[in-house]
Amino acid sequence: MEQSANRVILRGSLYELPAFSHENHGKRFYRFTLEVERLSGTVDILPVLVSEEVLCAMDLSGGSMIEVSGQIRSFNSRAATGRRLVVSVYAESLTACEGEPHNEVYLAGTLCKEPVHRKTPLGREICDVMLAVNRPYHRSDYIPCIFWGRTAELVAACQVGDTLELTGRLQSREYVKVLESGNERRVAYEVSAMTAARTGL
Repeated sequence: MEQSANRVILRGSLYELPAFSHENHGKRFYRFTLEVERLSGTVDILPVLVSEEVLCAMDLSGGSMIEVSGQIRSFNSRAATGRRLVVSVYAESLTACEGEPHNEVYLAGTLCKEPVHRKTPLGREICDVMLAVNRPYHRSDYIPCIFWGRTAELVAACQVGDTLELTGRLQSREYVKVLESGNERRVAYEVSAMTAARTGL
């Protein structure tokens, strides 16, 4: 069986209860958020989309430890404030569990924008990329990824169209968007990569 190019496993606590999101081809989907603590103690609040069928297969009660296995998905949302890339985890299975928080991502895809290589105010090298990851029916998910240190240098040398394989974690990050109407606090979701390699997909 061919290895999936898009895998994510999260283990954390329920932060917001499931609420109805939308219906597509007769299937109902729900959204909830999962709180996943990093080793540093920082907490990521991550959005999860799940079908009614998968959700009903288990009992979800506030605060329980849940393992989510699935894929990172994205779509462009057209709102009054402009187009925004919406990133979430599509849950293929939900399991009530015990254990430590866990956040593991594997992606294999194609660079679809030039890498942005820069230094943080503290002098740490980082590189931002947008990775296009194919899925069935000629669709792709566009996933923001950030690389650090020597891995950032490696990725910065890549060109649009190059293929990358990476492992890391999905993280949430607050930022302030400056708009004509004033500043707006938003949350971005991106993959913080631990390892990366160029491949010949």
